[in-house]
Parts: sequence; structure tokens; C-alpha cells
Amino acid sequence: MVKIGMMIGDRYEILEKIGTGGMSDVYKAKCHKLNRYVAIKVLKQEFSENESFVSKFRTEAQAAAGLMHPNIVNVYDVGEEGGIYYIVMELVEGITLKKYIEKKARLSFKEAVSIAIQVSMGIEAAHNHHIIHRDIKPQNIMISRDGKVKVTDFGIAKAATSNTITSNVMGSVHYTSPEQARGGYSDEKSDIYSLGITMFEMLTGRVPFNGETTVAIAIKHIQEEMPRPKEYVPEIPGSVESIVLKCCQKSPDRRYQNMQELIADLKQSLMNPDEDFVVKNDPDMERGTRMISDGDREQIKRRTVRQENPNFQNNQNYDNRDNIMHLRPEVEEMYEEEEEAEEGEDYDYNPKMERITTILALIGGVVFCIVAIILAMKVFGNREEGGESSGSPIIADTSDSTDTETKEPELVTMPVVKGKSVEEVRNTLTDLGLKSEVEYEESEEITAGEVISANVEAGTEIEVGSTVKLVASAGSQGVEVPDVLNESFEDASSRLKSQGFEVTKAEEYSGDVEENRVISQVPSAGTKAAKGSNITITVSKGREPVWVPKLVGFSEQDGIALVLESGLQIGEVAYVYHSEYPEGQICYQSHSINTYVAPDTVIDIQVSKGPEPAAVQTYKYNASIAAPTAEEAPGYVAGTEVSVTLVTDDGQVLLDTRTTSFPQAANYYGLTSANGTISMTYTVTTEGTTSTDENGNTVTIPGSTEQRSFTRRVEFTPE
Repeated sequence: MVKIGMMIGDRYEILEKIGTGGMSDVYKAKCHKLNRYVAIKVLKQEFSENESFVSKFRTEAQAAAGLMHPNIVNVYDVGEEGGIYYIVMELVEGITLKKYIEKKARLSFKEAVSIAIQVSMGIEAAHNHHIIHRDIKPQNIMISRDGKVKVTDFGIAKAATSNTITSNVMGSVHYTSPEQARGGYSDEKSDIYSLGITMFEMLTGRVPFNGETTVAIAIKHIQEEMPRPKEYVPEIPGSVESIVLKCCQKSPDRRYQNMQELIADLKQSLMNPDEDFVVKNDPDMERGTRMISDGDREQIKRRTVRQENPNFQNNQNYDNRDNIMHLRPEVEEMYEEEEEAEEGEDYDYNPKMERITTILALIGGVVFCIVAIILAMKVFGNREEGGESSGSPIIADTSDSTDTETKEPELVTMPVVKGKSVEEVRNTLTDLGLKSEVEYEESEEITAGEVISANVEAGTEIEVGSTVKLVASAGSQGVEVPDVLNESFEDASSRLKSQGFEVTKAEEYSGDVEENRVISQVPSAGTKAAKGSNITITVSKGREPVWVPKLVGFSEQDGIALVLESGLQIGEVAYVYHSEYPEGQICYQSHSINTYVAPDTVIDIQVSKGPEPAAVQTYKYNASIAAPTAEEAPGYVAGTEVSVTLVTDDGQVLLDTRTTSFPQAANYYGLTSANGTISMTYTVTTEGTTSTDENGNTVTIPGSTEQRSFTRRVEFTPE
């Protein structure tokens, strides 16, 4: 059993527990050999004696150990000690994308696309090593404190061969691909589908398919049309929506065929978000007619028996314990026998199997219940908490994926609304999946608040998601709804209540309307409504807060670009000495990373000038420079002009003058050299001479002048 403070592998000290999953616990630890912090995933004690779990755990390590990429949580080590099986991984300090979305409600399209590009690059690296993740979801995507995005938890990844593989593994049901939900093959394009669902959630703040049970959600992935992100957030650019919808096509052949294609379109959407450049794949137009084989015909017959069961949805017998589905023992045994029989078949027509199928079709409700249980096992067989699965298919193949592309829209019957209260009718329509709009008109015969008519007649079949327009009575004296747009919430609420209306407040961010001011109202201004009617006013929360990026460690130029791209402003830029950051890197920012601030907030930064230079010893020279002596300057005559220079040993010229008087004052401070040299140059004049040569002639030698120089070494005094 792992305990805080224990040492694993003679190097990893367990510090704290930071997470848990279906099969394993995750701890923060310190590697004493490399003096760094790591994350250690430890197989839970109850699974460590089960060979299949241990094998799966080792497979996970082997699958992830070969992946080294900036957008993947790297695996450093794997081992076993005293029955404890563990994997040592990179420790990512940050939050999951799921928590990040919950914190921000939804992301801007630029931020969502930027995150998707980084995730795609990590997945691409895995695909290049023939590794398919199979459980892409926001919970398995980490955003580190410095803003880097990393894909983690290759717990159900499996090395793929060059051929399409069949997997009995499925990720979390909200993000699973249709082929995984059927228990069919899953390949790289399954990860693309799951990433598309993740992008949908980033952009809208919700998942596209939801339901009361996991089975219902899985069936929606197979059968229901993918909703358009613009239905929830109209400002999403068209190219980004097209990318999401292409990723989430039911048929894998209609999706992006590899990560390179997806990354290219994502980058293009950042530069030209409103252009229509996403190419739709239509394999039906590219391929000719296919001949159906006897084997295909045999599979269709087996599926038809299951699909014709009217109790398919209502006979699911399973126990739900911590999201782990347990089949009854006798059913599990029966299913295993059926699987063995099917594995022994070839694709040729088998008369014996035909007879068995016919008998099964005639048995009745009991057999249908058993089939439903088997289907439940395929959906969530041996599911484990945290998204890990031990390997049963999700759901039987109830329809061909290409059929779901052209399925009929879901229809509901329009209920009777006339004479009922507006509130009751709107709740009923919402329960049916319909939207509604209300207009009021004065009526002396109909009670205020009752529905007079609708634009859809009762009993009419209407497509789910349609909008029904209702006309309701405002009473004999309807009250005109005042215009409260751009008023403060307090003023707007007061005006509406004074007119006899009830007020419901909704809030949303706005870059155009000042905080606490009304953005919109329903019903609109000028319409008449009954007293006591509810008026919904949407109030601005101001501009959406901005996430402060990490600037420390970036170059000055890159840091300023990050600030401006985030919608913030650069304030004072100071240059300081810093021992930890090299010259040119940002070493301080005035607002902490991973916090939210108002748009256009000013961020001050400090840029490192490198380590502070060591203190330098300085010197001074306070002296009087004496006149040349006879020993130094033979022939020097007092009063003669002398050129005097004083230069330090490091080349600094302190004095350069010509003088006839001595001593010469010298007072200098802050010298960086301990010694210097005084140089003096003076002129010597000789008188002319007269002499007589051998012949008695007088010879005159004129006088001359010459310059002579000498030097003195001087020593400066330390300050």
C-alpha cells in the first residue's frame, strides 16, 4: 500500500495524492536522483493481483513510453516493487480543460482553436507512432500554468497495426464516436470525432448529446444529427463550425482523414475565420455500386432479428455500481457461447446458422430481453470509473453509419395549447424539444395570460427544435411593455414592476453594452402584455474577463505580443538585474498568471539585464605633481614649458596639459585602475660655440634645441 512519505524504487518520495481513476491512483512525488517533481500512477491494490489488470497497466506504460512531444504528458519510468505497479510521468501543474471550460462557461473561438491545434499536434504525434488514444475528452487534456496544452491518460490507448483494428474499448460516452458506440472498429478517425465533440464543448460550453442514461447518449451518437454550434453561439465563425461538423460526421470516411488535414484547416480558420474553405468528404460520390456478399447478407439477417425487437430500449437488465456494468452470470455465459460460435463462422452462407436465427426470431419476449442484456453488456461491459474500460463493445450495430446521415428528422406532435396558460404551454413545448415565442394582444373575451392561438395546429407533426409562435391574451386592457434597453438593471426592474410586470434577470458578457445595463428584453418594447406577465431582461456583465498569460521566461518581444493578443495593455517596461533569468527575458509581471482581469488591464513587466556585475574596487589620486628633477630631466631649466599627461593603466586619460609652473594639482576619484603613468616632455636649448681651426680660421657652431621626455609611475589610493 502506498503511503505518504514512502520511497519507491529507491528514488521517488511520495508527497501527496493528487488524483484517482478507475484502476489507479496518482501521486505527486520527488525524484531524488534528478531532483525534480514527477507524477506517479500506481495500480490500485485490488487490481494488482489480477493478471489481466496488471497486463493492461503495463500495456498503457508501453503505449505511452514511446511518445515524446511537447503536447503529450511524457512517461519517464515504469516499474514494480513489492507488488506495487507504477508509472512515472511528467508532472503538469495546472487544470484540466474541463475545469477551464466550467470556469469560463465557454471559450472564444480563437482560444478554442488555439487549444485544439495543440491537442491535434499531440494526437498527431501519437498517430505517427500508430497509437490511438480512444478517450479524447476535456478531462484528459491539461492546461499547464504557463499556458501549454498537453494530452494525458493513454490508459486505453492501443498500438495499431497498419490495418484497421477492432477494439472493444470505448472512452467516455459523451465523447465517443459512433463506431466505438457500436463496438466496431476504431482508428485514428475515432480520435478526430472525439476531438470534434471536445471543440463543440469549448465553443458552446455544453456537449452536443445528453440524456438520462449512458445508453441513451450512446444511441444519440449513432442516430441523431449533430447540432450546429451556431444554434447556441451565433457569433461562432462559419469556418470553425464547418471544421467541428466535419470532425463529427457519423461516417469516418466523411471526417478528416488525418490530423495533418485538421491542423491545416484550424490554422486557416485563425487567419480567415469567415471564409468557406472546409472541403466536405462525400465517399458516396467517389465510389461505384458495391455488390453485397453472402457474408454481408448473413450479418444483415442477424441484425434484423435484433432491430425488429420492439422492446429493444425497455429490457436492459443490469446493475449500475459506480458506473460499472455487471451482467448476470447466466447471461454472461450465454453471451460467451454465442461469441465462440460467431468466431467460428466464415463469410459463406451457413444453413445451420440460418435455422438458429429463425428459431431465435420466434422465441418471443424472453429471448428479446436476453438480447437487450447482451447489448447492454456491449455498451458498458466491465466499464471502470474514470473513463477506463476493460474491453466489451458498447452497443450492437443497430444501423449502418451512412444510413444515419440521411435519416428522417425526429418529429413530435403539436399539443393543444389554446386556452392554457402561457407558462404551462411553454413548459410543455420545451419538454417536447420545441422552442417558443410569445406575442400578446388585447382581448375582452379571453383571460389575460391564456394562449389564443399558435402558428402550428394541434395534432400536426413538427420537427424537434422548431420554434412555435404563440399569441396570448393581454386582457381587455393590456399594458404596453416599456423600452428599458441600455437602462441600469435597477431602473429597468423598477419601471417594469411599476407597470405590473414580473421581472426575470439574465446575464451575459458584452463588449458593447456597459456593465449592469440592459442588453435585450423579451417581450420587446412596444408590445402589449397582461399585468403580471414575466419580462425577461438580459443584463450586461461587461466585457468578458481576460485570462492573464504567463509572461515570465519569454523574451520581451514575445511577451508584449502575448499581452496584446490577450486583449491587455503593456504598461511600464523596466530593465533590472536578475540572477535567475538571462538577459532579454521577462522576469516579472504585475498580474499573476491564471487569473482573470478586465480587458485592457495594464500589465507592467521587468526585463532582465542578466546577473548584476560584481562590485568593482575604485581608487582616488590626490597629489601635487612636482617639477622635473635634475636626475629625471638633465638640462631642464625652471620656468621652461612642460607637457604633462597622466594616464591610468586601463587607458583613462586624467590629465593632458602644458604648464611652466609646478607643483601641478591632481585630484581624481572613482578610478578603476590602481596605477598610472605621468609623462613629461620639455625642451632643452644649447648655446652656440666659437673655435679656431688649424689654419687659424675662426669656426662658429650655432646653438640648438631638442625635446626630451621622461615618465613617472604613480600608485593610486583605494577608496
